[in-house]
This record gives sequence, structure tokens and C-alpha cells, in this order.
Amino acid sequence: MSIEELPHTADVRRRIRAESREELFSLAAKAMFAVLYPGECDHHSEKTMRVDADEPEDLLWEFLSDLLYTSEVESFVVCETVVRFTESGLVATLRGEPFQREKHEGGREIKGVSLSGLAIRTTGDMMSCDIIFDI
Repeated sequence: MSIEELPHTADVRRRIRAESREELFSLAAKAMFAVLYPGECDHHSEKTMRVDADEPEDLLWEFLSDLLYTSEVESFVVCETVVRFTESGLVATLRGEPFQREKHEGGREIKGVSLSGLAIRTTGDMMSCDIIFDI
């Protein structure tokens, strides 16, 4: 269970390691929001998100892209995600709070989540993936 910062020439790259697929997706969301909003975050509100996709990598990409959209359009800072997989995708519970400039400013803007090199790997009991956030 870790989020590792990896070098990248122009963007932000993170390696996520987890013991389950649910944890992998939740940690990927945590990694993205740590780039966007490095400060503290409190759980004042809760939202539900449904994402469908055929392939695991497409599902992770859609999930992170939808989280980014929700954050930008609804000015919602996600502190925690709880992911539950379904037959066609996932349902995520998002816990967070409305964006507050004085509290959440200071992060880096993410333009998108890259599909380049996005692969979910299973090694023994661990799952991992590398994610590039386009800044």
C-alpha cells in the first residue's frame, strides 16, 4: 500500500501499489488529489459516482477522469474514495468538501489523466500501476 513519486520529464508520474483492486483505485484517486490539493481535507460532504468500462485500465482512466471533472466543475475536493466493483464497472463513494481557496490553494493543475503506459499489474498478492497526470 503505497504511492511512489517517479521521475517524468514534463508531467507527474506516480506508482501505486495495493493489496486489492479496490485499494488500488482508491490510492490512485488519493495520489491525484494530493497533486491538486496538497493541504488538509475534511469529510463534510458525500457523493456517489458510477463508472462503466470493459477493461480494467479503461475503468481506472474513466474513474480518475470523472473525479477530475467532478473536482473542477463542482469545485469539490475529494479526501477519500471507497470503491465497490460491479459487473459493468464500479460505484465509488466520494467524501470531501467544497473547494476553499485559502485552504486548498497551492497544488498543481492537472489537465488530464494519460492512457500512455497505464497498465494494471498483479505480482503475487500485490497489484500495481503507473499513472501519468498531464500537467
